[in-house]
Order: sequence, then structure tokens, then C-alpha cells
Amino acid sequence: MSRWIRVLVNGAKGRMGTEAVRAVEKAGDMVLAAATDLGDDLGATVAACGADVVVDFTRPEDAFANFRTAIRAGARPVSGTTGFTPRQVKDAAALVKRFGRGGAVVPNFALGAVLAVKFAREAARHFPSVEVLERHHEAKADAPSGTALLAARAIAGARGARSRGRPESAPEGARGAVVEGVRVHALRLGGSVAHLEVLFGGPGETLTLKHDTLDRSCFMPGLLLAVRTVAGSKSFFHGLEEILDAAPKP
Repeated sequence: MSRWIRVLVNGAKGRMGTEAVRAVEKAGDMVLAAATDLGDDLGATVAACGADVVVDFTRPEDAFANFRTAIRAGARPVSGTTGFTPRQVKDAAALVKRFGRGGAVVPNFALGAVLAVKFAREAARHFPSVEVLERHHEAKADAPSGTALLAARAIAGARGARSRGRPESAPEGARGAVVEGVRVHALRLGGSVAHLEVLFGGPGETLTLKHDTLDRSCFMPGLLLAVRTVAGSKSFFHGLEEILDAAPKP
């Protein structure tokens, strides 16, 4: 690979894709090899432009297929499209191992969101009850968000806090979705970008961990770090936290 990382942005006409194109064009060590969107032949474009890394910001229903297409075509996929199921994450990791090319599935590229999930994992070991609330723009295709699911599973893995209280009441759905014992509530509102709250409760006190995304530009440093990390790796990364752990320390 040359000193330039050739990046293809898939979903380039969307909100995140547009930001990604700008970020890649401004990066001193990258070149925009191609910009594709729904209806384009991703595999053929990867082969034609010689992309090193494919950044995917499309639809949840296409996310895994795009990951598979990119890696089979010779590129290293970085998927920022949320909606991967646990089974698909495992299958993506298996593809990376099979082809010997790095790849990443990253539900959220914002550093603050990654830290919120990390802090939630720690707090879950000390509080008995928890609920997760996420709020996004009304055009978001999936609910709950990938970050909220990641937070819920991190909390569940800590084997501490759980959502408590009556499991359900009328009308149905008032208590939210259950993810491995953790209640997750998804809001969709105009004017929102991406917002996460994890609320813990204990005897006589509560703890709220909150992260607000005010502009999509906050995702770009994490995205560029993911591209650089994956471009020089044969490993699979799930979430920005794993990428931060793998990145060279200053």
C-alpha cells in the first residue's frame, strides 16, 4: 500500500456520507478513490478504483451485505451503519479472519459516546438498577440505536445493574424494549442528532451518564482513526473502543 490510503465512501449522498467525503478529502494521508450510493455496484467500483478501505454509511438492511462485498472485492470495510445483529458481527469477524484483511463495525464514532459506554460498564457493577434512553433524528432507520444496544450489552456483561419494576403496563410498550435484561427507550424527534443517557439508581441516589452529539463533525476524527487503523491491520474491530485500544499511543 502507498502512503495514500485510497478510500471509497458508500452512502456518499446521505448526511454521514457527505461528512465522510469532506473528511477524507481534507485528510493529509488519504485520497477519495470513489463515492457511491444506493443502486451503484459496490463490488465493481472497489475493483475499478483500487480502494484500500470502504467506509459504509447506508441502510441497516444492507450493512452486512456491503461489508461482505467490500472485503470480497479486496478492500477493508469500515461500517458505520448501525443495525448489525450479534450474529452478523460474528460473521463479519469471520470474514476478516478468512480473507486476512482488517475490518471494523463501529456503531458510533464519537469519542464521548464511547467513553459513556465505558463508564456505564463500570457503574453497572455498583448500582442495582438501570435504564437506557436514546434520542435521534426522526429519519434514523433503526431503533434502538447501535450505541444504545452496545451500552445495554456492556451493562449486561458487567453482571450488576438490571432494569427493575413492573415488566409491563397498559398501553403495551410503555416500558421500552428489553436487551439482555436492560430496558432501552428510543425517541425520534426533529432537531435531534444523536443523544444517549444511561440512568442508574441505588439507595437514595441516582447517576446519569449523558452524551449529546451536536454536530456530525464530531464523528469524523473517530472515523479517520478507524480508516487508518484498519488500513494497516488484519484484525476485526467492534466499536471505537477497540480501535482506540489498538491505535499507537502518543
